[in-house]
Amino acid sequence: MRGAGPVTSTALLAVTLTLAAGCTTPPPDARGNTDEGTSSSPSPSASLFTLSPLPQPDSGPPPGRLVADLRQSSRDAALGRFQVWVANGLDAPVRPSAIWYDDPRLRRPIGAQRLREIPAGSERGYPLAEPSRPRCLADVSGPSAAGAGTAPGRVRVRFAGRTVRVPVEDEADVVARFVARRCLERAVARVADLRFEDTVGVDQPGEGSIGTLVLVATPTGRAGGRLLVETVSGTPLLTPYAAPVWRVGQPVRSDGAVVRLELPVAPARCDGHAFMESGGATAFKVRLRVRQPGSGGRSAGALVVRMSQAGASAAIGFARDSCGLGG
Repeated sequence: MRGAGPVTSTALLAVTLTLAAGCTTPPPDARGNTDEGTSSSPSPSASLFTLSPLPQPDSGPPPGRLVADLRQSSRDAALGRFQVWVANGLDAPVRPSAIWYDDPRLRRPIGAQRLREIPAGSERGYPLAEPSRPRCLADVSGPSAAGAGTAPGRVRVRFAGRTVRVPVEDEADVVARFVARRCLERAVARVADLRFEDTVGVDQPGEGSIGTLVLVATPTGRAGGRLLVETVSGTPLLTPYAAPVWRVGQPVRSDGAVVRLELPVAPARCDGHAFMESGGATAFKVRLRVRQPGSGGRSAGALVVRMSQAGASAAIGFARDSCGLGG
């Protein structure tokens, strides 16, 4: 056992020399060729020419000034907020004592939350709560007044005893989309209340069953309003039975009778991931047109109608039973 050390070292040296010799390119012949040209195996060095260039690092904010843009993740949307991101191109960190987002479409400035330092050359995002009453236009289905990809908004950053006003980029048209959605919700609410019943009917118990969701439109009683429910879309878990969407075409009058829309439903998929990732399983997109009572303003678009907690439990329970996954 004491002699194993030298033997092992010698073997390792032999392997190392063998590998080194295998990686050495033989000298060219008189014509400039090497043995690599006749070999059936690829040259080890050839792979160097097939490497994709690495992405260049972000150059950071422009030097000497602050820049800002608006963003909204799906989580932000679920929490009723969006974010303003401020990038610091100054030589020193910025410690904001206050940040406001000003936009004529939102009636009044919105104060940013979770203030914290922005190091030089870095950026930080600050949540902004969506207001309940934006400034609504008569037709919210058209493009934003400022045009897609731009925003008339500005951000005011208060730090070191001074206030800096910075134009805000909005490439995703975050504010315009929010205003359109919220104004459509308010217009619909003047005509009728839309909500799903908390129960799901079935044609038979157990696996393979077809369910029925019921969307109820309860008029407000005001005169002169009208909406037309055009279609209702399914979700990643619940899909219209034997159709890509529910084509409804049902009018509702603001001073008319309650309307119940029956929607035959089946599970969209039965794998475990569908139920594990079912956060939006009971949030349905309803496309409609609406004429508001009194003003006569008209708008069109889609809004999301979410089932209550009890209704969501019943709908997901139906899907599990229909998939044969019931406990």
